[in-house]
Amino acid sequence: MQSQLERLLLRAEHLMARIESILPQPLSQPDWGASIAFRYRKRSSGHGVIEPVRHVGAMKLEHLKEIDQQKEKIQRNTEQFVRGLPANNVLLTGARGTGKSSLIRACLHTYAEQGLRLIEVDKSDMVDLPDIVDAVSQRPEKFIVFCDDLSFEDGEPGYKALKSILDGSVSATTPNVLIYVTSNRRHLLPEYMKDNLSYSHTEDGEIHPGEVVEEKISLSERFGLWVSFYPFSQDEYLSIVAQWLSSFDVSESAIAAAQPEALVWALERGSRSGRVAYQFAKDYAGKHVGQA
Repeated sequence: MQSQLERLLLRAEHLMARIESILPQPLSQPDWGASIAFRYRKRSSGHGVIEPVRHVGAMKLEHLKEIDQQKEKIQRNTEQFVRGLPANNVLLTGARGTGKSSLIRACLHTYAEQGLRLIEVDKSDMVDLPDIVDAVSQRPEKFIVFCDDLSFEDGEPGYKALKSILDGSVSATTPNVLIYVTSNRRHLLPEYMKDNLSYSHTEDGEIHPGEVVEEKISLSERFGLWVSFYPFSQDEYLSIVAQWLSSFDVSESAIAAAQPEALVWALERGSRSGRVAYQFAKDYAGKHVGQA
């Protein structure tokens, strides 16, 4: 009889363990001293974890050229945040490869010694934002929750989670957390021609957006700071190329000689972005050093 009872208890313990493994669990605290940047990831079990990024890509603010106005706004807002002053959540939008995510990474390196940390979250995991914010709310550091290249399709669950965290939730805003998002879409949602049909006109000629447009604007307007990035001109592109080549210790004469190749490189890719300039500089510097 006793052996049967023991077997029954053992089976019950196994069953409880399996049930507990699939139940929602609070986020465990990572080693916050292991890095200045972290990633939120979902395991196959469905449980989320915050993991340190072992090798954080180096970036300095002075390396970013031709975006001085954008740099000033982001740096000022980030410094206010680190100093405990009022600061805004930030939406960075515009042309691809113009330095949006690089600027955030540069601010992280600039203010890391003052306690700034970054947690990168994929769009698919935005539904877990409340849990991430709760996990760091009692920490002494300042956290930027960062989502790169964010855009939503109609009905995606992460949309409402982000909207609630930014503004509109019952809970108060956590003072040591800000949301920084980059996107190619100004309002983070697709815009269709049919949306224009929802606009209405008053008798005096005023135009009022309909419910569809209002809903699409309602998320982006919750970001207190909008920073727009624009395609570079040819001269601006060449200036960025020169800066990156200089950082790779290419001589001034070689930098001048590289301009025609840099323009062809951009033409082949159909873009004069900072990313394209950096890719060209790596290719050219690698060949240049190899021939030296």
